[in-house]
Amino acid sequence: MKKNIVVILIMLQTQLFSQVQPINYAVDPASVEQPGVPKGEILKFTFNNSRIFPGTLREYWVYVPAQYNPASPACVYINQDGIQWKAPTVFDNLISKNEMPVTIGVFINPGRVPAKDAQTGLDRFNRSFEYDGLGDAYARFLLEEILPEVEKQKTSDGRTIRLSKNGNDRAIGGSSSGAICAFTAAWEKPNEFSRVFSAIGTYVGLRGGDRYTTLIRKTEPKPLSIFLQDGSNDNNIYAGDWWKANESMERALIFSNYEVAHIWGEDGHNGKQGTSVFPDVMRWLWKNWPQPIQKGSSKNQMLTDILLPNNDWELVGQGYSFTEGTAVNAGGEVFFQDIPNSKTYKIGLDGKIITINSNAKKGSGTCFGPDGKRYVVSGNNQILSYTNDEKETVIADNLSGNDLIMAKNGNLYVTAPEGRENPSKIYLIRPNGEKIIIDEGLKYANGIAITPDQTQLYITESTSHWVWIYTIQPDGTLTNKQRYGWLHVRDTDDNAWSDGLKCDRDGRVYIATRMGIQVLDQTGRVNAILPVPGAEPSNLCFGGVDFNTIYISCRDKVYRRKLKVHGANAFDNPVKPANPKL
Repeated sequence: MKKNIVVILIMLQTQLFSQVQPINYAVDPASVEQPGVPKGEILKFTFNNSRIFPGTLREYWVYVPAQYNPASPACVYINQDGIQWKAPTVFDNLISKNEMPVTIGVFINPGRVPAKDAQTGLDRFNRSFEYDGLGDAYARFLLEEILPEVEKQKTSDGRTIRLSKNGNDRAIGGSSSGAICAFTAAWEKPNEFSRVFSAIGTYVGLRGGDRYTTLIRKTEPKPLSIFLQDGSNDNNIYAGDWWKANESMERALIFSNYEVAHIWGEDGHNGKQGTSVFPDVMRWLWKNWPQPIQKGSSKNQMLTDILLPNNDWELVGQGYSFTEGTAVNAGGEVFFQDIPNSKTYKIGLDGKIITINSNAKKGSGTCFGPDGKRYVVSGNNQILSYTNDEKETVIADNLSGNDLIMAKNGNLYVTAPEGRENPSKIYLIRPNGEKIIIDEGLKYANGIAITPDQTQLYITESTSHWVWIYTIQPDGTLTNKQRYGWLHVRDTDDNAWSDGLKCDRDGRVYIATRMGIQVLDQTGRVNAILPVPGAEPSNLCFGGVDFNTIYISCRDKVYRRKLKVHGANAFDNPVKPANPKL
């Protein structure tokens, strides 16, 4: 018996010893200084003048390869947490063998806000705030502050530093929180940072990074190339399981058909394997350069159902003050308003924009009725109608409305927010002019749309992440009020700020939000997210001969995009969509 116990103890000790043995990774020759290889220069600087992260102080280093010629802008690699991976040596060797382009490295430490008295006060350490949080703040910090600052510097031999402004010439990387920071910068600005190295990435619940695996699957793919590294003994703590999170990231990226590669090991939360594989990572990220990285074709069924391949947003018009209130007539012509300038414009089927009313009443929403008239919410507390020759008629007074929709039977529904803090009202204006309040209580009721079968009504609640739904009763009033559509909210926002919405004939719901166009199925689930160029969209509609082109208003611009689907118009006969997939 004692002999058996001794054997068991020896086995346990052996297992324990084997678990704590260090893992030795191969050393790539590119990580070792090689004789005869031109050596680049490393410059060190301090930056303490950030507007985006005020009060912060940080060091950063700039690696300039020996082959760099200021006559041509160089490619750029940006790394968080300073110099890692023996990167300058790796760059020297790979550049000399033409295994990566001539690349200037920028290695940045996280910021800290120094205490006024270091003896009694603690510095504010900004690393988690800058690195772990979602949103575009750090990307803007790089683009607006750090990279322009780097270009103010010179090498010791007097060469000016010129960095490429082309996202295809930029790579970004880091480890742990620095890795998710690198991915976030590329996710937010894919046309500015196209290549990402993520080592032991923190895609867990520290500041919302655990949301990425869902967002990647729902969002139209972006032109990014990503290399992931992690080990099976990485952190498993209060915020999540790093190893499983990185596996989930890989599966999400593959699902959405990104150009992605990975290497998994057995190590913990350290940079050993990352340092070992860094030369191969650089070879992989820069392969085929300067060919641009292409968007993938996602396996997301809704994206497949609504998007046309190789078809993107197209700028229709720009230079307005603030565009709002998009609507379409029976011929497929799109109308929108430039609110501050009190002008109404029409986009013809040929894409040309003409002014149809240069003295429009300042307002917001607009729609067309089955009578062919255009109905507008006026800024002077009126609902107005316009004929084809712009003859104006007052439909209702004393109504501070925002958006409106008219059903096939002539019933007009109007959202009336009473400021962002006060409860909103929903009005019904019947064909005989009768005006009644049919609901109250939403927080900033905004966009409004009728389902294709005209039995239900959607209303966006801008100051939350909800879209409400109602049943339309035979007399036009509403019942069965329910929070129904659930919207994604950006990390830096308190709400989705959902505005205009429209349905297609299959019952999908398209909603203009701060995150882009979020597309819901008939059960209220966001299946797809379409990022939009430039500013946040405020309104949308389907136009064109077949109503298969979506138009969006984005502050001073209007964009359009042809889709596979066809918009549902409330002035048409009701259409019953197929049952949703539950």
